[in-house]
Amino acid sequence: MTESVPVLKHPMAKYIREDRQPWIYCSGCSVGIVTGMVARAIDNLGIDFSKVVVVSGIGCTGRTSGYFKTGTYYTTHGRAIAFAEGVKIANPELEVIVVSGDGDIAAIGGNHLIHACRRNIDMTIVCVNNFNYGMTGGQFGPTTEHLRYTQTSPPPIGNVEHSFNLVKLAASSGATFVARWTAVHVRRATKSIEKGIEKKGLSFIEIVGACPTAYGRMNRLGDGVAMHRHLLEVADIQNGLPPHEAELDYETRIVCGEFVDVEKPEYTAVLREAYKKLRG
Repeated sequence: MTESVPVLKHPMAKYIREDRQPWIYCSGCSVGIVTGMVARAIDNLGIDFSKVVVVSGIGCTGRTSGYFKTGTYYTTHGRAIAFAEGVKIANPELEVIVVSGDGDIAAIGGNHLIHACRRNIDMTIVCVNNFNYGMTGGQFGPTTEHLRYTQTSPPPIGNVEHSFNLVKLAASSGATFVARWTAVHVRRATKSIEKGIEKKGLSFIEIVGACPTAYGRMNRLGDGVAMHRHLLEVADIQNGLPPHEAELDYETRIVCGEFVDVEKPEYTAVLREAYKKLRG
């Protein structure tokens, strides 16, 4: 008679819909790593699981919400933040976390990002920046660096547009907590996500990741291992640096750290006070 061998489960499996495994992500993609970061942040904080809502849009990172057992919204392209605002305003007691990509959040949803930061609505935005629209074929987007190659900016010219620096954009728009890490800085990034969740206001955490299938292939950056190793080599951790100095150059220097942590009135709290005055 053989003894049964206990099946070991990943400690974060309790948050993930295992029936939707395996992941859709390509080999070497960073999105699965970031999904783990968000799960660990929720777990470390001991948040009431029934009060967490993960919202995402269209794209590789946009598929993240579908893997969580929390309340989730899988929204239309570019509208993740707008849906998340509606959720938070309808029920301010919910912990709302947006997880989506640079194309979804900063391109099609760029206007929503700016105004959510301006309003300072209490939510945590985790943006995985892999420098292109990965799922829809590898087109260039607002974070694709100048002269880099994509399916829609092929050799020999490359991308003629200049890119957004998302840390500068979020900070200048009014976010009260702003950080940037790479997908390699798992513990540091997870801690920043925790701080973002605890912050009463708009928190924006950029995770610079790898897309070896599309962006890496077009620019001959190597496989997933090579791209993640490179992120570690060029990362320059500068906690507390003024956000306008947080430069991002994929080739030579990616400034990482926590750059903004300030206090100001939160949107839903202000709304509640306004309702009280209206009711007399």
